[in-house]
Amino acid sequence: MEITASMVKELREKTNAGMMDCKKALKETDGDMEKAVDFLREKGLSQAAKKSGRVAAEGLTTAYISEDGKKGVVLEVNSETDFVAKNEEFKEFVAETAKIIIDKSPSDIEALKAVEYLNLGKTVQDILTEKIAKIGENMGIRRFSVEEVSNGVVSSYIHGGGKISVIVALESEGEKEALEELGKDIAMQVAAMNPKYISRDDVDADYIAHEKEILVNQALNEGKPQNIVEKMVEGRLNKELKEVCLLEQAFVKDGDLTVAKVISNTASKLGKEIKIAGVKRFEVGEGIEKKEENFADEVAKQMTV
Repeated sequence: MEITASMVKELREKTNAGMMDCKKALKETDGDMEKAVDFLREKGLSQAAKKSGRVAAEGLTTAYISEDGKKGVVLEVNSETDFVAKNEEFKEFVAETAKIIIDKSPSDIEALKAVEYLNLGKTVQDILTEKIAKIGENMGIRRFSVEEVSNGVVSSYIHGGGKISVIVALESEGEKEALEELGKDIAMQVAAMNPKYISRDDVDADYIAHEKEILVNQALNEGKPQNIVEKMVEGRLNKELKEVCLLEQAFVKDGDLTVAKVISNTASKLGKEIKIAGVKRFEVGEGIEKKEENFADEVAKQMTV
């Protein structure tokens, strides 16, 4: 039987399942609408789709480094509640997905979802959909980012059991173990201090102009004379840049040193130059607007599922 677009649309409206899942269900049931509904329910796809309207702002981040230490990934997978983020199945899925990114090098989230998961004959998306139906919460792979070096190492640090994950890429021909230790220290620094930039060279002109304008207005509002405002602003801007630029931050393990000094000290010991080639920091749920739901409405929704 020919499966038409209107049939797919009707089934989707009945079940809230994905378009491709609806098409597959209709093919499997030879176009029988009621059997197709049952097919989707049996697969857990209908339930999973109904849960997809809820905001997933909790979850886990993780970081994973390749065996040779030259490639690393940081990944965020969201769930609706912190409770599910502590679920062993969920944690395993996040960890295995990070390994898949390193091994298969998908270009983006959609490509990642299409990759086979652990030679099971199912894709990453298939496994995720199954877990949504089984665990009973909406979940989603939100983002990932990869850093890679030809010479040097990529180090990682995971804070709070996955609340924050960081990878730091160091380019150097220095000894691997010393570089890995330095990289982990810098990753811890990034987790704690959340710098916006690596160095002053990375700070864009718009950011500088914007901050200067704010600082000038602050000084004028404080009643400072115009002739000293410029010097004051310069001083305040320098102080701010030391806070937002990683290399200029005070080192969390030793406040007498800057991060730049820690790197130069290690470089001197190894007799090799060291450069931070890249930094990525993911914090669970950052930038996601959590949807406030009325509890009574939520219960009513559950009763109609």
